Amino acid sequence: MNRILIIQTAFLGDVILATPVISELSRLFPEAEIDILVKKGNESLLLNNPHLNSAYVFDKSNSKWKAMLSLIKQFRKREYDLVLNLHRFGSSGIIAILSKAKKKYGFKKNPFSFLYSKRFEHKIGDGTHEVARNLSMIREFGAKQLVQPSLFPSGSDAKAVQPYVKGDYFCMAPASVWFTKQLPQEKWIELIGSLDSESTIYLLGGPDDSELCERIIAQSENANAVNLAGKLSLLQSAHLMKYAKRSYVNDSGPLHLASSVNARVTAFFCSTIPTFGFGPLSEDSNVLEVSNLDCRPCGIHGHKECPKEHFNCAKIDFGNKSN
Repeated sequence: MNRILIIQTAFLGDVILATPVISELSRLFPEAEIDILVKKGNESLLLNNPHLNSAYVFDKSNSKWKAMLSLIKQFRKREYDLVLNLHRFGSSGIIAILSKAKKKYGFKKNPFSFLYSKRFEHKIGDGTHEVARNLSMIREFGAKQLVQPSLFPSGSDAKAVQPYVKGDYFCMAPASVWFTKQLPQEKWIELIGSLDSESTIYLLGGPDDSELCERIIAQSENANAVNLAGKLSLLQSAHLMKYAKRSYVNDSGPLHLASSVNARVTAFFCSTIPTFGFGPLSEDSNVLEVSNLDCRPCGIHGHKECPKEHFNCAKIDFGNKSN
């Protein structure tokens, strides 16, 4: 193999869960040039990755078809030996098929998979982790069944967060795109109240999460809680989580940030369940969830509101948390 392209144009977490494929391909084909295509905004996750040759960006927000055509032209010039499409939706399937790669591998769920050289099952709910599903595409080459995700914060990332990496501290990422994946505000306040009052608590997230974090801090009345939402890059946040006494996250992107640096982490699963395959992979990790609810899970993804209007799956007990 001389040149390989990986396609994963889904969300932040999906890109992180694609990194084991990068590292395994690098191990198996150390001389190969490995490229990846990601959605605009996720390319920063892959900075400093020593196994990558190039990261291409798919900007879906402005003239999507024009962007696809431009990428296809670039990929044809690269003359890839193998394209691995980890994304399961149409646009990525078109790019993979028209890339003119010698081999095109992908999941059967992609609507254009009938044109692939080889198709793979993607079964959600049997306990198989998404990383294992991704790695199944290259198992014929000798890939391991499960490999931890990996991101590579730089020295400048470490320097940026160095003022915060001192003493015992906790990290919390309270926000999620989906309401039913997000532990309610009052539960984060309760969690803050249950932690060591002398330790610093950093609340993490993007710029849009800052207001939520500020409300949580104000209502917790904890003088040691600090709002860092919107102030750190993704890699800087990962580096901060790496040295935390523990990080607390939803079933969302920050969960996978924690896994990528082997951070100690507790993940809250509300409407979704770990057996879907998106649980934490850190050596010291645990999941807290409400058991024995006949309405749970209520779907593979989250919802904007509880379909039953009670949101009982968010009434998680912190009594057995690790801190």
